[in-house]
Amino acid sequence: MTALLMEIARWTLFLFGAFFVLVGALGVIRLPDIYSRLHAAGLADSLGAALLLLAMMIGAEWLAVVKLGLILLILLITGPTATHALARAARAAGAKPFLADSAKRKKKE
Repeated sequence: MTALLMEIARWTLFLFGAFFVLVGALGVIRLPDIYSRLHAAGLADSLGAALLLLAMMIGAEWLAVVKLGLILLILLITGPTATHALARAARAAGAKPFLADSAKRKKKE
């Protein structure tokens, strides 16, 4: 019974993790500006990878769990840091955020 519950939990985490990674990839493709794309990529990276790594931890040996936990910790630290650094670089380069109000004003003119 516990093996069945572990498999259900593992597959649930795998599916949700894959879903978040795919939605983040679609966000990177579909969103209009660099800031929105960074937001989508940052969330998908953090949450999707965390769920996938947690799914791999279920039922694994203790050494594998420790290694996957360290990978998760590194990803949760470096992902938001890299996203922040890219956003600052985009701002320094003069990238302007897409604003819905300015798009409506341009259409009216």
